[in-house]
Amino acid sequence: MVERAVVQLFRGSGQPFQLEHVDLPNELEVGEILVQISLATICGSDLHTFTGRRDAPTPCVLGHEAVGVVLSSRRPGVVPGDRITWTLADACGHCPRCIDWNLPQKCERLFKYGHAAFADNYGLNGCYASHIVIRPGTAAFVVPENLSDTVAAPANCALATIINALEQLPKRCDRVLIQGGGLLGIYACAWLAQQGIAEVYCVDLSAPRLAQVARFGGIPLRIDQTPPTVDLVLEVAGTSAVIPQGIKALRPGGHYIWAGMVHPETALQLTGEAVVRKCLTVRGVHNYAPPHLQVGLEFLLANQERFPFQQLTSPPMPLGQLDAAFKRAAQQKWQRVAVQP
Repeated sequence: MVERAVVQLFRGSGQPFQLEHVDLPNELEVGEILVQISLATICGSDLHTFTGRRDAPTPCVLGHEAVGVVLSSRRPGVVPGDRITWTLADACGHCPRCIDWNLPQKCERLFKYGHAAFADNYGLNGCYASHIVIRPGTAAFVVPENLSDTVAAPANCALATIINALEQLPKRCDRVLIQGGGLLGIYACAWLAQQGIAEVYCVDLSAPRLAQVARFGGIPLRIDQTPPTVDLVLEVAGTSAVIPQGIKALRPGGHYIWAGMVHPETALQLTGEAVVRKCLTVRGVHNYAPPHLQVGLEFLLANQERFPFQQLTSPPMPLGQLDAAFKRAAQQKWQRVAVQP
């Protein structure tokens, strides 16, 4: 077995990544899994941290979307050679948030991969590395044999979040408006189309992103076009500027799901009257619970012939070129840029 791992340390916005070597643990704790990472992708939250829009403890190893092969395991049912992906959050499984409220992603002792200090968890707690140690409270799932790394890697953030957001649809749901044509929006188009929703509209500023919408079951809508009246609006644009449009588009009794506004600069210009008089239901969604990731992998496997998921992720770049990979991600040519150790 390789005795040392390679990691790319993030030391702050505007600073280059720093390649470091880290000793692999001599012995795992009960429930832990040592994984050799096969491929990781750059999520929007990683890009926000890189550009200074989001805070992170430094130094740290970024990255939470990945697939890897088990090297050693002290968890029943997980054996060396398994190709797995895992939830982005580690939870205790005992607190009220985990048990009573069904929100393990908000656990009282929450740990998130790619968002933790380098000193925590052997220094192997982010995915821009050759190895990672999966903690005991993290759900791990075997990736189906016929699902490629590039298709599976983003499932453990973007797709699982969308499945969480869209598992509760209005009783009558024929028309949906998706605000945002990034990967969350594209996955939402595919998920709703697979659910049999008759009309799924997706609005975005980017012409290249809108060009992808139809290939994933959606109807592209330019920002200057007026959307029809809909039963459900899903916000994944990451800006509060779209909220008035969404409120206006909703029918009486409609549902509004907010999943993209995870930044402080999302103050709302919204009256209570606008919500009350229309009898709207507004729900905030952040991250997901383990079953959502399992459903996501099954969804990808069942629909990869119907939707071109492979086209969403770039050809992989070497881990040593992580700075260049982040620059590529910022250009938004690809929904996800892949990195390979």
